[in-house]
Amino acid sequence: MERMIADGLPVYGTCAGMILLAKNIENDGRRHFAAMDITVRRNGYGRQLGSFIARGEFAGMKGVEMPFIRAPYISAAGDGVEVLSEHEGLITAAREKNMLVTAFHPEVTGDERVHRYFLAMI
Repeated sequence: MERMIADGLPVYGTCAGMILLAKNIENDGRRHFAAMDITVRRNGYGRQLGSFIARGEFAGMKGVEMPFIRAPYISAAGDGVEVLSEHEGLITAAREKNMLVTAFHPEVTGDERVHRYFLAMI
């Protein structure tokens, strides 16, 4: 899988998928793909009871529903990483080459815009 990603396979990591794709994880030493030049903080918004839904901007699209469920956030992004969304000053979505990541779960909403963005990358 790591080689396929490096060779250009389009991938979209949501929440834990974002953690798996990150080059660095602040509070977890387990093995991961380390493919995207980001540093993430696991459970950055707290525990399950701290989960919430926000509305924000994603890649210039306003009013995107963003369910954060024990969500991580991106604490640092490399020069080649495009920040696509922030919530309260923390990076919550980004893109680097063939990789897209979100800290939030658009799949549990009726809004298809984030998924359409990914499809347009392919």
